[in-house]
Amino acid sequence: MLIIGLTGSIATGKSTVSNLLRSPPYSLPVIDADILARKVVEPGTSGYNAILAHFLPTTPDLLQSPDECGGENGPEGKGRPLNRPALGRRVFGDSAERQRDRKVLNGIVHPAVRWEMYKHMAYYYVTGHWAVVLDIPLLFESGWERFCGCIIVVSVSDPVVQMERLRERDSHLTEEDARNRVGSQTDVREKAKRAQARGEGWGEVVLNDGSKEKVKTEVERVIEDVRRRSPKWWNWLLWWPPMGIMAASWSFLRSWRMQNQWEEEKRKDKARL
Repeated sequence: MLIIGLTGSIATGKSTVSNLLRSPPYSLPVIDADILARKVVEPGTSGYNAILAHFLPTTPDLLQSPDECGGENGPEGKGRPLNRPALGRRVFGDSAERQRDRKVLNGIVHPAVRWEMYKHMAYYYVTGHWAVVLDIPLLFESGWERFCGCIIVVSVSDPVVQMERLRERDSHLTEEDARNRVGSQTDVREKAKRAQARGEGWGEVVLNDGSKEKVKTEVERVIEDVRRRSPKWWNWLLWWPPMGIMAASWSFLRSWRMQNQWEEEKRKDKARL
């Protein structure tokens, strides 16, 4: 089974591409890290309890008000849901304090999300899917790059477009909030370069500066190329566990080597400055 990593940055149109991939004619299963990240911090989960233990003493509005969620104990009696805008203000930004808070939050959420993703991938493998899409905003930052046979980055060429889309989508954000959220992630143009550095067939870029029809054409081009490199007979062969294990190990090692090469080049570039 081919693992396709789908990433981008906030407000670049990654969700649009994800919806195209899960719909006909592709109908690929999509494992959405954002959805899982919400699931693992729902009231009553260990992730929810850990977030409350760290953030609630210093964030009075961390939880939704009783009026918003139907009572003091929430709609299911397990606690009030998180107030995500308030939590976002705690973790998005460039200050040392915001970076520390973001690291704490990631340390709570990421391990739980990884476990959920492993379970979903195993399910799609045993049910015979030729490919699965891992929709992960922080794919490179979280180390998931090494698990992917192919990576698709949804990018924009102008950061102004990104800011405008974000504020149009999330109207409650101030300009400063939007700037902090965009700035807290790796520049999407850097992600695009990193994908392309993996080589043809291992990294693709979908440029989302134009209309939805243009994005559809871009996605069609990418999937045709991926399909050509992963024919049906190969996917049937990978269903035999020994062959699947060998292919997965080879893909992991190759991706791991490409990741190390990229990071080494970045270290050399910094040393030259």
